[in-house]
Amino acid sequence: MTVRSERRVVEGPAGRIELVLDPPATQAHGVVFVGHPHPLYGGTLDNKVVATLARAFVSAGWIAVRPNFRGVGASAGSHDEGRGETDDFVYLIENAAAWSGGQLAAGLPFALAGFSFGSFVAAQARVRLAAARRTPRHLVLVGAAAGKWPMPAVPANTLVIHGELDETIPLADVFTWARPQELPIVVLPGADHFFHRRLSTLKRLVVGHLQQRTQDAVESGD
Repeated sequence: MTVRSERRVVEGPAGRIELVLDPPATQAHGVVFVGHPHPLYGGTLDNKVVATLARAFVSAGWIAVRPNFRGVGASAGSHDEGRGETDDFVYLIENAAAWSGGQLAAGLPFALAGFSFGSFVAAQARVRLAAARRTPRHLVLVGAAAGKWPMPAVPANTLVIHGELDETIPLADVFTWARPQELPIVVLPGADHFFHRRLSTLKRLVVGHLQQRTQDAVESGD
């Protein structure tokens, strides 16, 4: 992503976790953990949508952490249908200061983001962390995996972006998941599952969301 991106391998609950750290040019406001698409269909931390999510957060002053799920790249283990992947996500968040050697300071605000299968992992991690009274500053779900996996309910301020012509996760399934929550969905007209030729728009939407949430927090004094 940038010349300062750092690829490393850390020890996790099931062995090695390969990840990339993408730092901002200025002092970090927080750290976002970004989940990638389904490993059995070629999903990796280098996926273009995942990289776009990371770029959006980095441009807004956040450190992005993109792990490879189990069995992908240099990460140990094998695909665990979201269970082990969620374990690893939560582990990386809860132990960030330790595995980063202090690069990610304890108590630094965190956010969760994910694309496709990674959206399921991010949403599941949020539920588990909320039970431990740890709340992410932001939750961004792209190509949300509704209808494919049992997506939990999410907070009202979650940013959910979906392509109108998504052939992998039909928009109708996302509406079925969102409707009981009265959760707004941002729909990109003409976009497919992988947001071909729509990545710049995707980045703009995420950056705008982060900026608006930050402005709202300042104005409310939070």
